[in-house]
Amino acid sequence: MPALSMESAQQPNLTPCDATVSRYEALVRLAKLIRSHSEENDLFQTCADELHRVVAFDAVSMFDPAANWIHWHFREPYDSKHQALPIKGVAKEETVAWWVYQNQEPVIIPSIAREARFPVVVERLSKLGLRSLYAFPLSTAHRKLGSLVFASHLEDAYCEEDRQFLSVVADQMAVAMDDVRAQARLRLLLGLTNRIVTKLELPDLLYEVSAGIRQAMQFEVVGVALPDPQSGELVRFAVDSPRHREVMGPGIIAESVKQVYQSGKALGFTRDEIAADPLLAAKGLNSFSGLPLINRGRVLGVLGVGSPRDNGLTEDDLAFLGQVANQIALAVENALAYGQVSELNDKLARENVYLESEIRSELHFEDIVGQSETLRRVLKEIETVAPAESTVLIHGETGTGKELIARALHNLSARRANAFVKLNCAAIPTGLLESELFGHEKGAFTGAIAQRVGRFELADRGTIFLDEIGEIPLELQPKLLRVLQEREFERLGSTRTLRTDARLIAATNRDLKAMVEEQRFRSDLYYRLNVFPIRVPALRERKEDIPLLVRHFVKEFSRRNQRVIDTIPTESMQALMDYHWPGNIRELQNVIERAVLISRGTVLNVSLAELTPEASPAPGPGSIGARPAPGENLQDMVEWTERHQILRALEEAHGVVSGANGAAARLGVKRSTLQHKMRRLGIRLSRTALDDRAPALQ
Repeated sequence: MPALSMESAQQPNLTPCDATVSRYEALVRLAKLIRSHSEENDLFQTCADELHRVVAFDAVSMFDPAANWIHWHFREPYDSKHQALPIKGVAKEETVAWWVYQNQEPVIIPSIAREARFPVVVERLSKLGLRSLYAFPLSTAHRKLGSLVFASHLEDAYCEEDRQFLSVVADQMAVAMDDVRAQARLRLLLGLTNRIVTKLELPDLLYEVSAGIRQAMQFEVVGVALPDPQSGELVRFAVDSPRHREVMGPGIIAESVKQVYQSGKALGFTRDEIAADPLLAAKGLNSFSGLPLINRGRVLGVLGVGSPRDNGLTEDDLAFLGQVANQIALAVENALAYGQVSELNDKLARENVYLESEIRSELHFEDIVGQSETLRRVLKEIETVAPAESTVLIHGETGTGKELIARALHNLSARRANAFVKLNCAAIPTGLLESELFGHEKGAFTGAIAQRVGRFELADRGTIFLDEIGEIPLELQPKLLRVLQEREFERLGSTRTLRTDARLIAATNRDLKAMVEEQRFRSDLYYRLNVFPIRVPALRERKEDIPLLVRHFVKEFSRRNQRVIDTIPTESMQALMDYHWPGNIRELQNVIERAVLISRGTVLNVSLAELTPEASPAPGPGSIGARPAPGENLQDMVEWTERHQILRALEEAHGVVSGANGAAARLGVKRSTLQHKMRRLGIRLSRTALDDRAPALQ
């Protein structure tokens, strides 16, 4: 076996003074390394490598009572041989490290051959050729942390100077280990606080907390028991151990845990008491402690920790776990309160889902659902113009319910007893649109096998609603203008002039004013249509109406599909309100219809993945809306102007809101003021969206 001398472990040609300096320089390095390692296993390996530069040893071991193991580190050539020697198989009570930890006294064995106190260890080390060792405790003024043992192939390898130096090393390592454990416990408390804030689902929260406590404090098992809401009996709510993990297990609770819950006091149980409790004994525990979870003087549950070690908890451990128990109690209280609020919200949703939506039924707006201030303003305009005979132009984004506005105008007019005739101009091929509007005679064109009455003729003394009027081709627009001005027309293929007394209501989602400037729409027809414009707000501008609309559609589609949906989850309703709704009410209607179809029980199942606010597309081209005509509603003109100026400023500032060259500075307002206006007007800060809007800003 190759010999390892003291000189080979130190730098050569050093005077005793230089060697001392070298040792204490190594100690300084060791202190820095200790502070940089947060894991005790890494700390032990680091110390072993650094100490070997200044102290001769062939093997070093450390006893960690928290983890209940003795860890060995061998140098060459012993590192290849020790695998064949079951050092770890020795019971800890028969080791030098255990004796030093228990008695808190150093042990010096100059020659293993003359040592009789530790026969098993002496036998194993002698087979490796190790002949002397020095062991000393690792402890601070507050607690015992373990022990450290150095072994050498030389007899009487450690002189008084070595022992003094290693004693200083032991003090440094003890302080470092204490600091590592304190940091781990601090991280546990901070992590617990963060989880209380971010996680309100009680089972997941308690499982994460149990796992964190077990890992940080080296327990065999950690669990939380809470009373069942129905029966009041304790149930295992979360259990974590190396061999078993459980969340919300209904199993039997140990009698020891029940004692803690009933007494409201922290209790510790010895090996004999654990043996009398079959549930704890089956887990191989030799010590167990239970701490009550108390908040506002009320016992909410029990935190239990168990260890295979006798007297597994020190007073310091119990004090720390008391702080943890207080945090867990707060988390349980918050989660229970959150659950009660959610239950009340769902109960309210169940009660309201079949109630009639808040609508202005006294004004015959039965089909228009909502009560927002924006919608009320529109209804007031309808109420104003409906009794008149004036042409009305309804404009707004697609899917906002322009047809419902047209129907409300008809129902509130003196024409309500006569026909309401509608036509979507975008849905009819250009060649057939004239025939649809004015009718045709038999043989007027190929396929005209019979006379056909047009929509204007059908709507005589009633109302005709032309949706997507911006899609009417230029060559047909003069005929439409003639009907509006002269109230007369001819069927296609006929020379006989017919008269009609139909009131026209038109709708569009396009900027007709811009189309006039681009010569894609006749100006005289535009001004004839724009007698009384009504702007229908987008759904994102009236989000307070979304819950009413959701309940309305749930009721309607449940009835159509023979379903019973009586619950709308709170998180689903919140997701629906947070979504941008580029398709407006039509998109909401389709989402709810799909949700009703896929729901298997009485709870509405909404696909939330499609409703993330980040996935909501920004408004497309023309989202500014048509420029209000002179004399139109003042509020609409103000909103249109604000929106136009904000979008232009954002485009010029390349999407930057704050700063010297940002949009806020260009508009002469504070950043917070601009952001508030952007939210109110439904403007999202997106480079792509701004690029898409550019044509509308010209």
